[in-house]
Amino acid sequence: MILIHDIRLPLSAGEPQAYEKALRLARIPRGKVSHLGIARLSVDARHGQPKLVYTVAVTLKEEGEEAACAGASRSVTVRGKTDLSVQNGTLPLTHRPVVCGLGPAGLFAALLLARQGYRPIVLERGPALDERVKAVEHFSATGELDENANIQFGEGGAGTFSDGKLTTRIGDELCGFVTEVFLEHGAPKEIAWQQKPHVGTDLLRGVITSIRKEIESLGGEVHFNTALTGFERRDGRLVGIQTTDGAFPCEALVFAVGHSARDTFGMLMDSGLVLECKPFSVGFRAEHLQSEIEKSLYHEAAGHPALPRGEYQLSQHVEKRCVYTFCMCPGGQVVASASEKGRVVTNGMSYHARSGRNANAAVVVSVGGEDFGNDPRKAIAFQRELEARAYAAGRPGGEYAAPAENIQSFLEGRGRLNIGRVRPTYDRGVVAADLGALLPTELADTLRAGLRAYERKIAGYTAPEAILTGLETRTSSPVRLKREENFECAQLAGLYPCGEGAGYAGGIMSAAVDGLRVARAIISRYSPAEG
Repeated sequence: MILIHDIRLPLSAGEPQAYEKALRLARIPRGKVSHLGIARLSVDARHGQPKLVYTVAVTLKEEGEEAACAGASRSVTVRGKTDLSVQNGTLPLTHRPVVCGLGPAGLFAALLLARQGYRPIVLERGPALDERVKAVEHFSATGELDENANIQFGEGGAGTFSDGKLTTRIGDELCGFVTEVFLEHGAPKEIAWQQKPHVGTDLLRGVITSIRKEIESLGGEVHFNTALTGFERRDGRLVGIQTTDGAFPCEALVFAVGHSARDTFGMLMDSGLVLECKPFSVGFRAEHLQSEIEKSLYHEAAGHPALPRGEYQLSQHVEKRCVYTFCMCPGGQVVASASEKGRVVTNGMSYHARSGRNANAAVVVSVGGEDFGNDPRKAIAFQRELEARAYAAGRPGGEYAAPAENIQSFLEGRGRLNIGRVRPTYDRGVVAADLGALLPTELADTLRAGLRAYERKIAGYTAPEAILTGLETRTSSPVRLKREENFECAQLAGLYPCGEGAGYAGGIMSAAVDGLRVARAIISRYSPAEG
């Protein structure tokens, strides 16, 4: 794929003009082109009249000719396909590898293992996606929570009920492989060239199911409603596991349980494995009118039909901590994401069209091991305590209603909620509450300082009608299970910590890449089990 950057055109221009200028810059005849697309579209409003700034993606009919275009201009770059060839190892596996967890990390680890002939056994504590969607919808409608079938647990993991963002900062070449797999299984074709690709929760569900079916077609087995409960060890090595569905012999286990498997983290520590604290964050979901966000971002160009939905990413250091936005969902909604009874958790979600009235994003403040005496049990307990406070504050509004207040009210510590043009989208309903009182004073004051700084970056961010809904506590895992350079657990040979739950990823793309890395490590060491 060829990318032609920094194509500047007036608002009156459109995609045809952008394509024409891109091909001219790259010196590509139209007859050689297989496909043209807009990889990125932004607005430069710094010098009076706003201009549209395009990056155009081009694929040629003859893929081998693309590399020659790289020197046509400084604005032209070439992106090749990812080669994920790996040679099977020689150390024989007695039993098939087991993958614990079917979120992005486990899914992609299992896929690569299956494609290389290892016929993995996959364990997922929650149900298959169709059943999981029904459970989530039932909880949203009734407040009756299934602790193993919810927005955190089940086929696809927590990322399935999100914006389906595939953006990442890790810069690994395996990101290209993940994108190619998503495309093979029905993701929108534009994720191949967009700078900030997203699938949307509605389309992501079909993609996840399709990948799982490929794993099964290659000899893999998926055991739903099956949770890991213990290990069998001999001479410092893993030889088997216990689950809620019986025991499995196992000498290679991909441990990809996700960031909310607190009972599993407890099992690890009870079994003698030492977990480390790692940084995570807590805060709220902020909701604004999507149209107002776009006015602040695009200025006079807001509403132009060529522009994408406006997105933002903000951060502000406040003394030793950082206040930042996370998982911004344009045109999305705030969803009830509890996985334990008597606790309220918020998250953001949007569909592929991003057509909702509101924008929402997590506004969170960082915490770390030093806040908990480097005790992972205390870090997990802190998350649980905040969620229990949020549940109690929302209880007057019904089961799993959430506490909420206007941003201005939070800044002033008044605990008031006046609903105007911004109508909260949290699906279990909201109740006016003093959100600052639910957090330690230092964290609440730090969040206030961060929000005041955001107003200087996006006009209207702290407008009186904007709303905060709480609490957001599952930004990432609070713990890490240490692994060696070969991806094996430092304390138990044969155990391969993987993905977000083990403390090595954050988001769909980075978790999927980590799953591929771990699978590749197993493949390069072992040969498939016979029979």
